Amino acid sequence: MALRLFRTTGYSTLLMPGEARLARHPAQLVLGASLWIGLACNVALWRLLGGAAEQLVPAFVAAAVLGGGSGLLFSLLGWRRTLKPAITLALIAVALLACGLWTQRLPVEALWQQQPRSLLPSWAEFLRLRVLALVLVLAVVPIVTLWNTTVRRLPGPTQLRANLLGAIAAAAVLGGGLLLA
Repeated sequence: MALRLFRTTGYSTLLMPGEARLARHPAQLVLGASLWIGLACNVALWRLLGGAAEQLVPAFVAAAVLGGGSGLLFSLLGWRRTLKPAITLALIAVALLACGLWTQRLPVEALWQQQPRSLLPSWAEFLRLRVLALVLVLAVVPIVTLWNTTVRRLPGPTQLRANLLGAIAAAAVLGGGLLLA
């Protein structure tokens, strides 16, 4: 009779070593979502690339403020249970704001000067294909991708260190954007 010291269940750990390597680091999700919000959801960059009368500086200021602010928020909420819901809500809100700025032809400075309710598109705009396509591209596709991505589990001190470093970097980007404004 052989002596068994451990019971064998077929699962040595919760995450096998290959699974841990395939899972994304939480900082990668924070960086990706911040870049998406700062660049893809930035109406000033759309107008600049489309040849509209927008200037270069407001487009980069908006990118730095949106990306840095969202990066700071996501870094502070970068824990395993709060990261995906925070990014989801932010993507929905920013996509709706981008649709409102785009359909109402408002300048980017309206983000800081007007009431948030006046920035949203009207209900009649949601029946048009343009707004539905923008919401689909800016919010739905990234949210589905986000929720199908596995996030690496980190020990508490390692996660805290990554969150603090991300928050410092995002605060630097946000501060640079506010200095340019």
